[in-house]
Amino acid sequence: MNVFESIMNGLQEAVSYEEGNIQARTERISVEPLPELTSEEIRRVRNAAGLTQSVFAAVLGVSVKTVEAWEAGTNHPLGSARRMISIIQADPEFLEKYHLVSYS
Repeated sequence: MNVFESIMNGLQEAVSYEEGNIQARTERISVEPLPELTSEEIRRVRNAAGLTQSVFAAVLGVSVKTVEAWEAGTNHPLGSARRMISIIQADPEFLEKYHLVSYS
């Protein structure tokens, strides 16, 4: 199917839906809320992954000062950093498995 045919099929489906001839496909997706992480949990996750603060910061795309502040409890990770830390917490081998770090 070329691009034109694909667009035409999509438009025909939209018209059929609008006319009530077909039902829309629906799927519910739920997203786990971002976990709260204490400074001690962050330190434990980093240590379990065998990373220095410097390497942990590089993996998360933040500064070493930021990691220091998280571990001191001065600041807390937000958004994607919290999600990534929770992934590493659930699977400490995640970073090596997906070639984000390599141990030698």
